[in-house]
Amino acid sequence: MVLVSTNANNLLSKLAKGNGHGEDSPYFDGWKAYDTDPFHPIMNPRGVIQMGLAENQLSFEFVEDWIKNNPQASICSVEGLDEFKDIAIFQDYHGLPEFRNAVANFMGKVRGDRVKFDPDRVVMSGGATGAHETVAFCLADPGEAFLVPVPYYPGFDRDLRWRTGVEIVPVICNSSNNFKLTREALETAYEKAQESNIKIKGLLITNPSNPLGTVYDRQTLETAVAFINQKKIHLVCDEIYAATVFAEPGFISISEVIENDIKCDRNLIHVVYSLSKDMGFPGFRVGIIYSYNDAVVNCARKMSSFGLVSSQTQHLIASMLSDDEFVESFLVGSTKKLAARHRNFTRGLAQVGIGYLKGSGGLFLWMDLRHLLKEKTLEAEMALWRVIINEVKLNVSPGSSFHCSEPGWFRVCFANMDDNTMEISITRIRNFVLQNKEVTTKIKKQKFCWRQSSLELRLSSRRLEDIMSPHSPLPQSPMLRATT
Repeated sequence: MVLVSTNANNLLSKLAKGNGHGEDSPYFDGWKAYDTDPFHPIMNPRGVIQMGLAENQLSFEFVEDWIKNNPQASICSVEGLDEFKDIAIFQDYHGLPEFRNAVANFMGKVRGDRVKFDPDRVVMSGGATGAHETVAFCLADPGEAFLVPVPYYPGFDRDLRWRTGVEIVPVICNSSNNFKLTREALETAYEKAQESNIKIKGLLITNPSNPLGTVYDRQTLETAVAFINQKKIHLVCDEIYAATVFAEPGFISISEVIENDIKCDRNLIHVVYSLSKDMGFPGFRVGIIYSYNDAVVNCARKMSSFGLVSSQTQHLIASMLSDDEFVESFLVGSTKKLAARHRNFTRGLAQVGIGYLKGSGGLFLWMDLRHLLKEKTLEAEMALWRVIINEVKLNVSPGSSFHCSEPGWFRVCFANMDDNTMEISITRIRNFVLQNKEVTTKIKKQKFCWRQSSLELRLSSRRLEDIMSPHSPLPQSPMLRATT
């Protein structure tokens, strides 16, 4: 008997054999670098500090205090044991009524009660990731596409495309107008898609923006609404950072904009929300779809069977978010903590002249390191990023992983660590930039005649030569310079 060997890959689906997830992006590579050498103040003080994870760890004290004072909210406590059986056996894809009511109420509170949300339109999902994929399944067929302004969150390549077969058409935004979305940019992207026979089904925007940290003003939101109404395509608004706005200009929800717009076809408007960023609960996987389209609500609710929020989590969240006093104090306290952390971090950057795009929301900065590039190329950006990861030991995310067309921008997260770790990260950044200044000064004195032996730096002089610009060390950027 002759055994015929079979390539195991041939037995798999195209999805399993493909690389559509996008995990080979530098965005995820930075996480892997952290995972293999994580910083710890005692066990591994020279390890990589995680500044690539947009996580809000600044407000846990408020949540922890509430849990201590409300032990009955958990069915896994002695105080909540009486409800264990009813919650443990219940799992309806519509969700607990009290959960949907509490989430709708919280969404309104986050938006200053300027707009109300209908609990019957609240559809739960397994995090914003599952919510985005569900919306994509509801609105588009394989081969059809969404317009997405760049730079955009790298996970959209996975969430929108990987399993749905839906495509992304970038809307090019650049630093000349602070990456603002314009009608001209939308029209250009739409026309290019038509020329390529790509059917556009919707526009996806993130407000506040990830990675920019900016918020959309009312005029820009109205422009987006007018555009999608004219083209008869959908508008999906990712508002998962709505409660992370800590300065002016404040957050304006798309729900507020369409409130009095009688020309807007509300069937085209959909909101994605979650508790991962605003509350700091990514592990709870609480994603929300809020659609003004009845058919989308019905379909998404049926699809939520594949990514339900556990009834135990629903029960706890319902109890917590139904406490108006807690919600008010949490939102105020979280805003103050984010503002203080943002202020301290940017003050540290200011000491070495690092600029950033002025923003008022999010858990990160869009940091301008263009002056550190040897040349304005993607290769130079990646060379700089590798030094920051491997030598400076900071996991920051290069702009190219967000599909930014201009090399030299980096997203750096500032809310996922304690104060001590933040100070260490600032010190590492400061030392790195000052060493770069020293290198540049020596280059000028030697009239660009490089001599490695003259450099006494912690960082590899060869590495620095690869990524350093031989020009002025700190030219003024058209973007905001960090100020004290």
